[in-house]
Amino acid sequence: QVQLVESGGGLVQAGGSLRLSCAASGLTFSNYAMAWFRQAPGKEREFVAGVSRSISSIYYADSVKGRFTISRDNAKNTVYLSMNSLKPDDTAVYYCAARWRPVTTTDLEYTYWGQGTQVTVSS
Repeated sequence: QVQLVESGGGLVQAGGSLRLSCAASGLTFSNYAMAWFRQAPGKEREFVAGVSRSISSIYYADSVKGRFTISRDNAKNTVYLSMNSLKPDDTAVYYCAARWRPVTTTDLEYTYWGQGTQVTVSS
């Protein structure tokens, strides 16, 4: 049974930082592209960042470029999202997702999902 478990969310002031983690089990982690998505209240889920299986390719949404960094540790079966210079617009539930193919920005193309972790940025 595949499980993706996010952690690290919380309440932070604008300009602050958080680091999200997503621990995977039940799959050969190094075979999967990993991504972070987010969904704010009343909005559709959107792509935030993605990393290929071998870490050779990394992608970011324009809204987070230069502020967020995605990384993965295949030895620990974990993907991370370091978030700096947070803005109130970053407030959302953040989800990690896994796909046994190259990274895409389309949520429907991901097979496995975590339960999400809330990030709230106060102004």
